[in-house]
Order: sequence, then structure tokens, then C-alpha cells
Amino acid sequence: MAAPKVAVVGAGVVGLSTALCIAETCPSCSVTVLSDQFSPNTTSDVAAGMLIPHTYPATPIHAQKQWFKETFTYLFAISNSAEASEAGIHLVSGWQVFKNTPKEELPFWSDVVLGFRSMSEAELQKFPQHQFGQAFTTLKCDCPPYLLWLERRLKATGIQICTRKVADLWELHGEYNVVVNCAGIGAQQLVGDKKLFPVRGQVLKVHAPWVKNFIRDGDGLTYIYPGIHRVTLGGTREKENWSLSPDPGTTKDIFDRCCSLEPSLRGAQDIKVKVGLRPSRQSVRLEREVLSQGGVKLPVVHNYGHGAGGFSVHRGTAKEAARLVGECIAALQGSSSRARL
Repeated sequence: MAAPKVAVVGAGVVGLSTALCIAETCPSCSVTVLSDQFSPNTTSDVAAGMLIPHTYPATPIHAQKQWFKETFTYLFAISNSAEASEAGIHLVSGWQVFKNTPKEELPFWSDVVLGFRSMSEAELQKFPQHQFGQAFTTLKCDCPPYLLWLERRLKATGIQICTRKVADLWELHGEYNVVVNCAGIGAQQLVGDKKLFPVRGQVLKVHAPWVKNFIRDGDGLTYIYPGIHRVTLGGTREKENWSLSPDPGTTKDIFDRCCSLEPSLRGAQDIKVKVGLRPSRQSVRLEREVLSQGGVKLPVVHNYGHGAGGFSVHRGTAKEAARLVGECIAALQGSSSRARL
């Protein structure tokens, strides 16, 4: 068959990374990214981009660890390159603190991040409301520059990027041999996934260049993540809330919670409020499916439902999705060679 044509639907961090991995693992493919929204208007643009995994209850831990490890290794190499600042990736050290000692003192990802250890008594004095903590160094992605860096990489690889709203995967049949669904929260309508729901996140982006260390409350709700240019303060996790309008009461609550962890933030300037809808489900949907209508078949690979943890596992899930695309293409080539026989 001629060069297989692959369409990737969605241009957040998962869609762009998946397109890049497909191009890297299947250079004979022609890859096109289709989306009605690109940076700076994606959910990924709102994300803090910290590599601290979110746990998916219905995904095996060994798979989550593999995805995280592959993502960490990939971004660590970029952070050690001349492209680090352009890609918005840097190492950041800090603390995760708990009011009560967690059941799991060693999370599954503790040996992937750098220098993971329990906090000393002296360090804990900084957080009088908390009795246990973990210190480590991880990676932080400043999301808008990283998405633009990925877009440049895609274009340099010869991947087409098109603005197009896809209302039904079937409309791509005839144009493309394989379709990859990285539509995030849009997959709820696109493929009718009732297991997918929004978790609204509101965050503040502030100018506070003296804040160098991340601080995260163990419940995952309150966090301070310093980026290259701005500090992200969070946050909220509002299930089934579709509103993209910032809530002033929530802004004040987030700011007060973060100031209780880091009082110097009272002096933060130029506060911008951002809202995003995390595409959440019990497990990431990462699988092959063959859609069929009237004897016509369309191979689809799904890669969506990363919720709050997309940045932590995006490269690992993209590699897995690219492998599944390779399987789809091999199956198509097998059936076309059988047809010739």
C-alpha cells in the first residue's frame, strides 16, 4: 500500500506528543494533526506541568510507572540540552507535605524523581500545620512554550497541522487509514464516552520570582509550582463542573491557601486566573478499536482521559499509542497483501 495516512485528533500535550512519536516510530507514515484549538487555547496551556504523578485507580501501577519513567527520561534529556529554555523545561526541588502521615510513605514513583527522601524535623518547621513530608527534585514544564516547541518539532518532521473541527471520526474515513483520538474532554461527545467527565481546575499564574521551591499539600489541592517566568498557584478539583469562567471567591481561596504554605506570596504581583477542564476517567483510555459501518472498517487508536496527570505521563502514553498505530498499519498492510494474492 502507499504511505499510510494517519490523522491525530487533538492538539494538547497528548495529541502533539502522540503525533511526534508516530512520526519517529513509523517514518514512512504521513501524519496530520487535526484540531479546532491550538496553544494557547488548549486545556494543556492551563496545566502546571509538574511531573508528580496522579494515580489512576483502574490502570495497573506498573503501566503508570513505565509511562512516568519514559516521560521523565525524555524531559530530563531536554532539560540537559541547549533547547531547555525554549522548551520551557527545568528541574525544580521542593516539598510535598502532609497533615497526617500517609499510608504510603514511598509512592510508586519515588525512585524515578531525583533524591527522594523524608523531610527532616528542621525542614518541617517551615510547615507548622504539617507533620510529615517528602523532599525531592522533579521536572517542571512551562506548558505554552513546550506546546509551541512540540509544534515546531512536528513541522520540522514534515507533519501537517490543520485547524479543523472533527465532529465524528467517520468523517475521516477515506482520507486517512488510521485515526488517533487524543481529543481530551472532547472525546465525551466525539466517541460518546460516558466514563469521561470534566474535573474543573482553576489556577493563578503570578509574578513571584523569589519563590524557587515547589510546595505541594499531600491532598493535591493546594500547590505552589515555580516556572521559568511565573509561579502557578492552585487549585481546585471540581467534578462535573463545565464552567470555564474564573470564580473570584475561588481565586481568593486559592491565594489564601497558598499564602498559608508560603507567606511571602502576599507580595506576588500581576495575578492572572486560568481555568481548564481536566479530561478524567478511572483509567486512561489507551487501546485499539476497529469501527465498522456497512462492511467498511476504520482502525482507531484512543489515547485520552489523562485527567490531572497528563504532563506526568504524556510521552509514555504517546509511545504506547504509536506502537498501537504500528500494529494497525501492519494489519492493514497484511490485509492489502492478502487481497493482492
